[in-house]
Amino acid sequence: MTKTEVAPNKTMPLLTLSAMVVGSMVGAGVFSLPRNFGQATGGFGALIAWGIAGTGMLMLALVFQALAIRKPDLDAGVYAYAKAGFGEYLGFFSAFGYWASACVGNVSYWVLIKSTLGQVLPIFGEGNTVPAVLLSTVFIWAFHFTVLRGVQEAAAINKIVTIAKIVPIVVFVLVLVFYFDTGVFADNFLGGDAYSESLFEQVRSTMLITVFVFLGIEGASVYSRYARKRSDIGRATVLGFLSVLALFASVTMVSFGIMPRDELAGVQQPSMSPVFESAVGTWGAWFISIGLIVSVLGAYLAWTLMAAEVLYVAAADEDMPSFLARVNAHKVPVVALIFTTVLIQLVLLTTLFSDDAFTFTLKLCSSLSLVPYLLAAAYALKLAYTRETYPELHPEDRRKELIVAAIATLYTTFMIMAAGPEFLLLSLIIYAPGSILFWLARREQGRKPFQGWETLLLAGSIIGAVAGIVGLAAGWITI
Repeated sequence: MTKTEVAPNKTMPLLTLSAMVVGSMVGAGVFSLPRNFGQATGGFGALIAWGIAGTGMLMLALVFQALAIRKPDLDAGVYAYAKAGFGEYLGFFSAFGYWASACVGNVSYWVLIKSTLGQVLPIFGEGNTVPAVLLSTVFIWAFHFTVLRGVQEAAAINKIVTIAKIVPIVVFVLVLVFYFDTGVFADNFLGGDAYSESLFEQVRSTMLITVFVFLGIEGASVYSRYARKRSDIGRATVLGFLSVLALFASVTMVSFGIMPRDELAGVQQPSMSPVFESAVGTWGAWFISIGLIVSVLGAYLAWTLMAAEVLYVAAADEDMPSFLARVNAHKVPVVALIFTTVLIQLVLLTTLFSDDAFTFTLKLCSSLSLVPYLLAAAYALKLAYTRETYPELHPEDRRKELIVAAIATLYTTFMIMAAGPEFLLLSLIIYAPGSILFWLARREQGRKPFQGWETLLLAGSIIGAVAGIVGLAAGWITI
């Protein structure tokens, strides 16, 4: 099955693509920002962290914008760019890692929803009790059958939900401006005496958090095959990113002007809820909690769509087994969707054994996503360096995009280092067995499964996975 045969009519306009970007990014992460930043740093460190994250992610957004124009024939951006730049196996790694990241991220959504309900119904606890997992399972499969009705229908639902979930967050920011206490903010600005770590370490500890909240920046690129105009892909990416950056930074900074940092660091997740309640009363907690549930369900829908789409396109390009490219009467990649839902279910079950399921899934999701982001940025850097697709008539375009791609590559490399060896090894536990799908695809084509440097990469991933399993058994890696 070729891409020409499976390509649908392109019916998503700019606003719908932008809603996919915003809907993908605005999920569980924004509602956890006050506590996560309060635990890590003060107002000054938060400004630096958002400056670094904003710059790095803006460069990634511009990378996706440039690649959409330079390589208009490549669909499902993150995966396709890695394959075009660095070969089939790394392309497979990018697709598989992106898919796994989306699935783990979706589990964090259910954990946070049940933690929110746990504030009223104790049986749900912190979102990792047996009743919480059972109720989440019901909703996971309900969404599965909703998506089976069609990608276009699900995207339309996402657009409506995106508008609905932005409202509570905007209200949070606007209302707290009137309750903002400059004295509290001044005390929180440098983090207080409680921080023994350097400012660099404070900022570094926020990095995986900022990666998590920006996951989905590539949403329009993933759905490039549905765009009405190719130029809309890049515009939707940048427009969605800038809107979300302003929103996330505002939520963080106004919170530092409402509660002392030590109190902020100790509130229960979702931390936006107690922060708003402390300013406006009990109704504030209910308002934010309802907004969170709407927001997270919308993000879950968007990420389920993107996860299945990446598996499907990889299979259509013969980099995964052909059965993953099967579609139903509504053009939904049904087998890829089943794989996605099953992995979400399996990861959800592991939360029963986690002490802090939300934080663990948040950081693991971020760590898994960094390899696909790094490969996309590196591909843009490669194109600019080799001058491929850059006509000599406009050398200034190449210079600008070379700088953008270099910064994006450095940023994603730094993020992998900031994550630390623990989450790198945990990621390899997921990456290594995924190579079975690559082996099956090569066998279908009558080709040797792994060739040359691919064997070395496979061996490295297996060694890393074994080290991760040993770390879990020894207790120096925890979930």
